[in-house]
Amino acid sequence: MVNKFKKLDWPIIIILGIFMVISIFVIKSATFSDPKFVGSHLKMMYFYIGGFAIMLGIALVDYRLLLKGWIYFYVLGVALLIAVFFLGAKINGAVGWFKLPGGLQFQPAELMKLAIIVMVAYLMGRRSGDPLRFRRDVIPIGFLTFIPFLLVLIQPDLGNAIIYVVILLGMFWIGNVRYTHVVIGLGAVLAGAFLFVFLFNTFNQDIKDYLEAKDKIHWYQRINTFMNPASATEDEKHQSNNAMIAIGSGGLTGEGYMQSESIKKKFVPYPYSDSIFVVIGEEFGFQGASVLLLLYFLLIYRMILIAFQCYDQRGAYIIIGIVSMFVFQIFENIGMMIGIMPITGITLPFISYGGTSLLLNMLCIGIVLSVKIYQEKYALED
Repeated sequence: MVNKFKKLDWPIIIILGIFMVISIFVIKSATFSDPKFVGSHLKMMYFYIGGFAIMLGIALVDYRLLLKGWIYFYVLGVALLIAVFFLGAKINGAVGWFKLPGGLQFQPAELMKLAIIVMVAYLMGRRSGDPLRFRRDVIPIGFLTFIPFLLVLIQPDLGNAIIYVVILLGMFWIGNVRYTHVVIGLGAVLAGAFLFVFLFNTFNQDIKDYLEAKDKIHWYQRINTFMNPASATEDEKHQSNNAMIAIGSGGLTGEGYMQSESIKKKFVPYPYSDSIFVVIGEEFGFQGASVLLLLYFLLIYRMILIAFQCYDQRGAYIIIGIVSMFVFQIFENIGMMIGIMPITGITLPFISYGGTSLLLNMLCIGIVLSVKIYQEKYALED
């Protein structure tokens, strides 16, 4: 046990400790003026304590046990995604959460991210580094990813659905996919994107009327604001414009801790969750935002370093899947706050308030640490 603790990647653990401090203080600043959410920073502290316990517990368990039971993990994830339609609660227009005792909530779409990573790592690992075959590898893996993608998309939760695709593409890339398959995939994506833009603009009003009748007008507003900012109404551009104004007002050094005017006047929705980067940008300025991005860079760097040192390719695949998930979530969350990405419900990893997402992220880090700890054992067995 002592030897295993010595093999832990302590720089990663230190970075997570810094994230915990940042998250708790920023969530406190984001919620102090709203009586409904006062005390959320304390809940986040408890989530972090539980997260560290889960992370260390998982780190001490051989990650290959998870690979052996990938099919059970995957089936459980899909079953929960189906069950949430019948037993779940509707929050912010999406039926994607189970309500638990004590006011807690569980989002199965978060757990499905890890299930997809493990599934893809196991199936690609069977090739032992050889190029992936289109019919026997790419198509089956893509189909197994499409099932949860579709289930989450119709909740509707576009953000997490996109993350599933990003995870798959990132793992395919490192899994030695053939260049011809890459060209085919890129061609299909570009053709699909062009077709979507064409149809959206051609039938813009019809799509708006349909989604409004289905009480899903927020989908139209988010997409239209991003694709046609000039024609979007002020209400549709409200969140994006106010977020950019708030971040810009922070300047170089920021307005000071708990001095965010956009939070006090409630100009930006969900400042403790989706829009938490706005609080950091406004209160700590460019310097504070840069420090946060540097911490993310160091975290990703340490994880990729562990992947490069793997004897077991499946361990490397798992880490790259987790890295792909984190990188996209960071880019999308910050991007939508500065106007370069469409508004989605994707949170900022390790910083935004949310028990399910934090515990899942800590669980993923625990698996990364497990890969590092058990590489020596794998080498000896070989």
